[in-house]
Amino acid sequence: MVGKLLSSAAIALVATALLAGPTQAERGSDGHLNILYWQAVSTLNPYLSGGTKDIEAASMVLEPLARYDDTGTMFPALAAAIPTVENGGVAPDLMSITWTLKEGVTWSDGTPLTAADVVFSAEYCMNEEMGCNPVSSFTDVTGIEALDDRTVRIRFGVPKPFPYGPFVGSNAPILQKAQFENCTGARAQVCTEQNFGPIGTGPFKVDEFRANDVIVLSANERYREPDKPAFATATFKGGGDATSAARAVLSTGEFDYAWNLQVEPEVLEQMVANGKGSVVAGFGTMVERLVVNLTNDDPALGNEKRSLHLDGANPHPFLSDPAVRRALSLAIDRRILVEFGYGAAGQVTCNILPAPSVYASDANDSCMTQDVEEAMRILDEAGWLPGDDGVREKDGVRLSILYQTSTNSVRQGTQALIKQMWKEIGVETELRNIDAAVFFGGDPASPDTYLKFYADIQMYTNNFDGVDPEAYMANWACSEIPSPEKQWLGGNVPRACNAEYDALIAEMARTASLEERAAIARRMNDIMVQNHYVIPLIWRARISAHSNTLKGVRVNPWDSELWNVADWHR
Repeated sequence: MVGKLLSSAAIALVATALLAGPTQAERGSDGHLNILYWQAVSTLNPYLSGGTKDIEAASMVLEPLARYDDTGTMFPALAAAIPTVENGGVAPDLMSITWTLKEGVTWSDGTPLTAADVVFSAEYCMNEEMGCNPVSSFTDVTGIEALDDRTVRIRFGVPKPFPYGPFVGSNAPILQKAQFENCTGARAQVCTEQNFGPIGTGPFKVDEFRANDVIVLSANERYREPDKPAFATATFKGGGDATSAARAVLSTGEFDYAWNLQVEPEVLEQMVANGKGSVVAGFGTMVERLVVNLTNDDPALGNEKRSLHLDGANPHPFLSDPAVRRALSLAIDRRILVEFGYGAAGQVTCNILPAPSVYASDANDSCMTQDVEEAMRILDEAGWLPGDDGVREKDGVRLSILYQTSTNSVRQGTQALIKQMWKEIGVETELRNIDAAVFFGGDPASPDTYLKFYADIQMYTNNFDGVDPEAYMANWACSEIPSPEKQWLGGNVPRACNAEYDALIAEMARTASLEERAAIARRMNDIMVQNHYVIPLIWRARISAHSNTLKGVRVNPWDSELWNVADWHR
C-alpha cells in the first residue's frame, strides 16, 4: 500500500525500490514503453534548459562521461573508469583530470564517439555568447584537449579536490560535434533540428519530437550493451497534471511510468488500491522553495529593464528590503504546507541544501515555527504600516505581490495557504499559475519562464546531480544572473549578488577536506537563506509510479530518474 510506503521510515536520505523480475532476453523483445511526464518537454538539449523534464528526457538519448546511481555513487557511463589520483587519472596537484572513453562506442548514426566530441561539448557550453545552463559544472576549467581519439584532459585554473563537475551527471552530456558544430554561441537556440533530435550514444534514439507534446523513440541498435534496451520503441508523453499522470499508471494502466507525482498522499493511496501499479520514493536534494525577485519586475519598465539586475541599479521596490523578505518567511507555517500537500513524502526544511546530512545547516531551524507577531513587528519597525484597506505600504509603495508557480493542484493549494498567511501580516497577494512545460521551458522569447521571472515571487523545486554540492551552490554566483545576453539562462534566479558568497564559491573549489567543504557549503546555504534571497519550504521526496508489469525501476534522487532505462523490462 502506498500509505505504508509514504509513511515508512525507509523513506530516508535515500529510499529505493528494487523490483525483481526476469532478466530481459534480447533488444526490443518487450515491445513498447509508455512514459508520462506531466511537465511536457520543450527541448532535448539540456544545455539550453534548466527544466528537469527536459534534462531527463534527453538522458534517454545523450550520455555523460559518468553519472550517479541510486545510492549516489558515481559510475562510468561513456568513460572506461572514474579517474582518481590513485589510478593516475587525476593529477597529484589536482590541476587536471584525464578521462578515457570506452572502446568501440558509436553514435546512433554509426560514427565513432571520439575525444573531439568531448572537447567540442565543453567549448560549446563555455562559449560566452551562448548562456549555457550547466555552465557552473565547468567552473575553473581553463582548457580541454584531446590527447588521442579516446583520451581527454581537462585543465583547471586552481587545484580541484572535486574535479567531477564537467560531464558528470545528466545535465551535461556529450554532444556530437558533427551535428552541433554549426550551432555554437548565439546560434545555439535557433538550431531546432539539432535541439529537437540530438544524435546520441544512449539506449534510445529520437524518431520524432513535438515540442511541449510528445517524443517518439526507438531502440538504438548500436547501443554498446548487448540485448539492451529491452523495449523496441518508447513514447515519452507530456502534458496534463500530476494527478492525471498518477491515474494513467495506477488506475487506468495506460502508461508504464509517471514522474514527479506531486499529488496529495490520500489521493495516491486510493489509486494504488486498484492494484495496477506501485509508487516509488526517495529523498535526495529536492527542495520546494520560494524565490524572491530582487529586481524590479514592473511591466512599465519594458524589456530593457524589467527583472534585470543592471549591476544592482534596478532594485525591487519592496523586496529589496531585507525586513520584508524576513517577515514573509516568518509568516509561513511550513508544517501545514507539508501536512496538506505532502504527508510523509515531505519534511519541513529551512535549508536549500538539505542533504547529504554533512552539508545540512542547523543555523536556520527557527523557520520551522511560524511567528506572525514577530513578522508584523519587523514590518512596523521598518516603516511598512497598514493602509486603510489593511495592506501595508510605505512611501506610496504597497506590499502587493504577484506570486507565480507551475500549474499543479498541490502547488495551487500551497499558494492559497501562503496567500492567507501573508494576508495576516498585511501583505496582498495575486496568484498566478503557468503551464509547467512553458514555465520550466527554455524559450528565451517566452515571457512566462521561471528564468525570465516576470513576477515578484515564484515557487518551484530544484536539486542537483550527485552528492557533492559545489557546482550546485555555484549557481548563485553574481555571474550566473540570467539576462538577455545569456539567452535568459543562468542559475541565479533571484538576481542576488553577494561578494562574500562569490568568495566562498572560489574557496570551496580549492578545498579538499570534506569537513571544511561541508562548512563552506553550510555557510553558503546560510547566506542564501538568512538573507531570504530564497525561502525554503519543503524537503521533498521524489515520488513516481510504475506499472506492476514494469521491472528494473530503481528510483534515483541523485541523477535522472531514467538513469537505468536501458535495464527496464517486462
